[in-house]
Amino acid sequence: PLAAFLASDAAAYMNGEYVPITDAKISILDWGMIRSDCTYDVAHVWKGRFFRLEKHLDRFLKGVAKLRMQLPFDKEALEETLHKCVALTGLDDAYVSMTCTRGRPTGGVRDPRLAKNNFYCFAIPFVWLANQEQQERGLHMHVSSIPRIPPESVDPTVKNYHWLDMEMSLFEAYENDANFVVLKDMEGNITEGPGYNVFALHGGKWTTPTRGVLEGITRQTVLDLCKELNVTAEAGTLTEAAFRGADEILVTSTAGGVIPIVKLDGKNVGDGTPGPVTTRLRQLYCKNHADPAWSS
Repeated sequence: PLAAFLASDAAAYMNGEYVPITDAKISILDWGMIRSDCTYDVAHVWKGRFFRLEKHLDRFLKGVAKLRMQLPFDKEALEETLHKCVALTGLDDAYVSMTCTRGRPTGGVRDPRLAKNNFYCFAIPFVWLANQEQQERGLHMHVSSIPRIPPESVDPTVKNYHWLDMEMSLFEAYENDANFVVLKDMEGNITEGPGYNVFALHGGKWTTPTRGVLEGITRQTVLDLCKELNVTAEAGTLTEAAFRGADEILVTSTAGGVIPIVKLDGKNVGDGTPGPVTTRLRQLYCKNHADPAWSS
């Protein structure tokens, strides 16, 4: 019944049916659970509109294909399923996740080709990386001593749950009085943090790491917005020295949008307040959520 979904404030689609989130269950033998053999994507709904859902769907479908998995339906049906999940909750602002796991083969078989893939998705109240007050004043970041998993081992452009390097880096950040963390690659260049990309501004030019990172939808949105503002921005190599010497730093994420970083390992970034270019990008990012060209 619809009342069950509204009461739980969250809904899921599993095994071909819509259920309240409390009834959504996955086998502990699913290889997505025991091997992290899965891919996922997360979109958000703000004031009743999905933001850039088309790009999230395309990235998810590419990830599914790269992992040699199959969904039970096509892109159009996937989009309809996500919309219905949100509609069942009655939420205006929602965090919407979709996942495809390897599933599991029959007992005693270890051949991943014989596994039946498992798709599920859910919609829950919006999840923030940082609350509005934190975003207004900016956050503190730590550069981790733990290197990011090399892209030669795990392809970061396929969104995945291989997060232990980032999770342990978060503990390190908290121990250094920081809210956010960023990891370096094996060559010592800046990559990404748990669930977000980073940008650094030098002399009016933004740089975001190009290697060893998820190609974030919000990251691409900032690159697109920079074109509108006639601000130079590119994906490239970002050294630790350049990162530490930045005029402004921001992070981008579906779970927070554009977030300013005002301290890096205890030292001010710029004057220690959100920079003017970051602030303008945040404003334009929020404004475009109501634009039919950017949302649905």
